[in-house]
Amino acid sequence: MPCERKPMRYGHSEGHTEVCFDETGKFIVTCGNDGDVRIWESLDDDDPKFITVGEKAYSLALKNGKLVTASSNNTVQIHTFPDGDPDGILTRFTTNATHVAFNSSGSRVAAGSSDFMIKVVEVSDSSQQKTLRGHEAPVLSVTFDPKDDFLVGNPSLWWHQTQVISWPLLQKTNDVSNAKSLCRLAWQPGQAKFLAVPVETKVHLYKRGSWDHVSTLTDDLLTQYINVVAWSPCGRFLASGSVGGVLTVWDVNKASAACIQQKHEKGFTVCSLAWHPSGSQIAYTDTEGCLGLLDGLKPVKKATKDYDDLFDDDDDRVMDEGLSDTNSPVKKPVAGDDDDDDDDFLMPATGRVRNRGAILDDENSVGSLKLGQDKFGDDDDDTGSTVVPAAALPVPLRPVYEGPMPTPPQKAFQPGSTPAHLTHRFMMWNSVGIVRGYNDEQDNAIDIEFHDTAVHHAMHLTNSLGHTIADLSQEAVLLACPSTDELASKLQCLHFSSWDTNKEWMVDLPKGEDARALCLGQGWAAVATSTMTLRLFSVGGVQREIFSLPGPVVCMAGHGEQLLIVYHRATGFDGEQPLAVQLLQFGGRKRQIISGEPLPLSHKSYLSWLGFSAEGTPCYVDSEGVVRILNRALGNTWTPVCNTRETCKSKSDHYWVVGVHENPQQLRCIPCKGSRYPPTLPRPAVAVLPFKLPLCQTTTEKGQMEEQFWRSVLFHNHYGFLSSSGYEIDEDGQNQSQKEQQELLMKMFALSCKLDREFRCVELAELMTQNVVTLAIRYASRSRRMALAQRLSEIALEKASEVQAEQLEEQEEESEYSSVRQFMAYIQVLGSGKPSASSAQPRVTNILDNMTSSRKSAPLSGSAGKPNKSPVLKPLAPRPKSKVSTTLLPHTLQVGMKMSDVCNVSTFGCECTVFSPLQTQSTLLQMTSQKAAAKRTQNTEPKTGFQLWLEENRKSIIADQPDLEETDVIKEAMGRFRTLSAEERLVNEMKKC
Repeated sequence: MPCERKPMRYGHSEGHTEVCFDETGKFIVTCGNDGDVRIWESLDDDDPKFITVGEKAYSLALKNGKLVTASSNNTVQIHTFPDGDPDGILTRFTTNATHVAFNSSGSRVAAGSSDFMIKVVEVSDSSQQKTLRGHEAPVLSVTFDPKDDFLVGNPSLWWHQTQVISWPLLQKTNDVSNAKSLCRLAWQPGQAKFLAVPVETKVHLYKRGSWDHVSTLTDDLLTQYINVVAWSPCGRFLASGSVGGVLTVWDVNKASAACIQQKHEKGFTVCSLAWHPSGSQIAYTDTEGCLGLLDGLKPVKKATKDYDDLFDDDDDRVMDEGLSDTNSPVKKPVAGDDDDDDDDFLMPATGRVRNRGAILDDENSVGSLKLGQDKFGDDDDDTGSTVVPAAALPVPLRPVYEGPMPTPPQKAFQPGSTPAHLTHRFMMWNSVGIVRGYNDEQDNAIDIEFHDTAVHHAMHLTNSLGHTIADLSQEAVLLACPSTDELASKLQCLHFSSWDTNKEWMVDLPKGEDARALCLGQGWAAVATSTMTLRLFSVGGVQREIFSLPGPVVCMAGHGEQLLIVYHRATGFDGEQPLAVQLLQFGGRKRQIISGEPLPLSHKSYLSWLGFSAEGTPCYVDSEGVVRILNRALGNTWTPVCNTRETCKSKSDHYWVVGVHENPQQLRCIPCKGSRYPPTLPRPAVAVLPFKLPLCQTTTEKGQMEEQFWRSVLFHNHYGFLSSSGYEIDEDGQNQSQKEQQELLMKMFALSCKLDREFRCVELAELMTQNVVTLAIRYASRSRRMALAQRLSEIALEKASEVQAEQLEEQEEESEYSSVRQFMAYIQVLGSGKPSASSAQPRVTNILDNMTSSRKSAPLSGSAGKPNKSPVLKPLAPRPKSKVSTTLLPHTLQVGMKMSDVCNVSTFGCECTVFSPLQTQSTLLQMTSQKAAAKRTQNTEPKTGFQLWLEENRKSIIADQPDLEETDVIKEAMGRFRTLSAEERLVNEMKKC
């Protein structure tokens, strides 16, 4: 084939460039490293129009007057053509988009990125996006099947959102700049029978449907990698450009050697090719930003009356696989395919569409293979209407599975981290600090930054071992790296809270065992490995318990004495991830709270974050943005409390969760525009999202109050958990939450009364305290609902009897405490050697009166021998007590108690439990403080609703009328109070409770 090589001209600055023709062939469009898109009327155009799309432009595509570009700000933009007006952003990635391509109709755009993802976006509505995951390296190239059935992203074949096949043809790289070839694939136009894939110095042709490798194109001059391939509009010729600057054109129909071969005039790398719509020209660009043209190519018509005359006598030969001694393809016959090769590239003279009666179509078939044929039929069969016999099929008959397809299991990940393939990434972001990882040409390091610099100063570590996962706590930094052929997987801990000089330790995992997930707790560290083993260490490096997991680990999280583990429990189908969860609690009594129960996820979603709230409640987030939290009061069930997708402006936007707080109710996360992960620089800002239970009809007043009440109940369950675990709690916050819940109940009660829902009122009264039930009775009486008031009085009597029973229990236990106090005084007298118990009694009483309850985690340095220096903390909330003698709150005692200190005696006529002196002092002090607080509460006369209202509004009354005396102020206040509505007065009555 004759051609003329035009002299090349400067187009863009040095770097990667791309080129394409518009649909009419009037313009040549290029983009480059200078961030401009240039529109050339011809190669000789000295003043091309340009459009600035960003700092750098990596790829472009043109269709239907729409110009799509991939720029350096991680976005895929769209402009009008040829005007160049911006038309919005189609999608975003976490790193640079590498390649963009239109489908044949121009309705969709596919974009590949260095973050291993492909996104398919509707041009008319960019919110309609699909993300294809499964690549294990940066995506170098994407291309649509001309029939819009398949998508290839180098080199994996996708059907809808299912990966059909993957060809392991290229060496994986961590960045596009390190790739030896761009591997720009190309589908044959028209019938799309063949897919051309550049592989090193050759071009492989794969047949549609069977996806078999049917032919290889190569030549002696091709000694360096082929970068890009492009089909001619007629589908007969295939052009390629190599790293060494060799331009080659093959006539694939003749299956002969290269018919055109041109060398770049300076030997630069050819990085883009484009055919003119007429097939008479090939435009190409190099890595120096120059534009060239091959002109005078012989065009081939797409259809003629006698299309056989277009080819030589040997055109009926088929393409084969393999090379002869002269490096030209060797021809081998293929059964059932020896007369119709011309039809692969040309339309029949009649212009009629080929009969599809022989197509066996199954829309539910994912693999697109049915009875040995491709899903969409062989379009190159005879034009007649007869069905192809089974003997003519190239692949033997075999049964096809049409049931649900297995879901690829989710890979292990570290919550609070971004993908490991990114050169700059977050290795951990939690409530303690941020761990950043850098792995580029300049540096391979880890930066650790603490939110509170009082914990520790920032640290910079050289990542010589290649750590990929990390965790951070108030005590230490835990790092782990995968194993290599020479080195084992290592676990490294920087124990910066250690009081000695050796603040670092390292452990080698056994051979063949890699760290998959890790976490830190209070005084311990855990690592889950590839052998489904979980290993526990102390924070100082002592090996502790080791046990096996029931399945491959997905992720872990630690908080205090709690360890939360999520793992695969089975194989999933139809996009579901069957995960299970275990919750372990360490400390004095090691136990399993949740033992392998299924973890609820949204439909066809996966786990994206796992952790604990700041108060110690387990919670997690799935890929659909649903946040769930553990409800300990309802049998350790998981309650959805928020959906981050509801606040996203676009379907491509996401929130990256970094923390959860129950008091105040806050979900701390980072908004990600067009991506799932935030960039490391500049440092992203943290946003706060509100929680909202997905109850019904939350737009109504009743639904809003119900949602507020149950959310308050759920998010204040942690008070009971912390109290039972021996931790000090905020009593003011607990009282405020109870007051808030009772006010909401009373408001719902008043609303139900207005709606004549008396049965509902009784249901609400069951949730109220005794004092609030009394207010409800008063409200029902004023509303002239005597039957309701009568039922409420019965509920009030029941609650009063319960309170009285509790008081009797306290009195009985108080008598036991006084007996224990006398007995302890007697023991101390015997221990001191004094003959008189009366002389020692005042000393013991004085000690007990001056002590307060100590926290479970008090340090050992607080010895009993120095009571004036022991830590003083708030007493814990009282626990329910039985009528029979019980163990006196062992979790409230000081550190250092032993079970051997406990003994049973019958000195006082009843069975009771006696503690050591230190334990008894702390326990009796707690009861003394509680009893004193109860007496103060009983002696305090409650204020009326008017008095509370006057205290709040006195300043406003005096500000309006400063000359009033106290008597006049009260009169004015009484006048204003009478004008209040019933609901406002009810709120003031609630404040007395």
